[in-house]
Amino acid sequence: MKYLVRDKIFAIGDDYWIEDERGRHAFLVDGKALRLRDTLELKDPDGRVLITLRQKMFSLRDTMTIERDDHPLATIRRKRLSLLRNHFRVALVDGTELDVSGRILDREFTVEYDGELLAHISRRWFHVRDTYAVNVVREDADPALLVAVAVCVIRMAERERED
Repeated sequence: MKYLVRDKIFAIGDDYWIEDERGRHAFLVDGKALRLRDTLELKDPDGRVLITLRQKMFSLRDTMTIERDDHPLATIRRKRLSLLRNHFRVALVDGTELDVSGRILDREFTVEYDGELLAHISRRWFHVRDTYAVNVVREDADPALLVAVAVCVIRMAERERED
């Protein structure tokens, strides 16, 4: 299943829809303005919060956390000791680790678990410059989590580029 993200609307305080490949609203990204730290909520079409994304305060390295039902689900940070500049590690609370690598700022990267592809993020499928897709490859994968990982990694890479 592919989810379409309009890239240019990534400002805090802005809300925007992520659509499925049939053009239906799949997730609402709700940017929380006037917060001390970068906070986004990923909601279903009925307005229920599925995932909360937060910038971790007082961290040596740029870190974002993913929460579900007010409980930590994962932590995302740039992978240390990597030859690839665009390589992130997603540490889930159950001990599982996902690898995110590729050309993050170009919106051409993958999310893998133990060498197996879970999602492919790409602009290649579109002629509209400011749109990319999160293509969830595995049927048993959590689409909300994978969309949240893509949004977090892109935000982190863009913040790093600005510094």
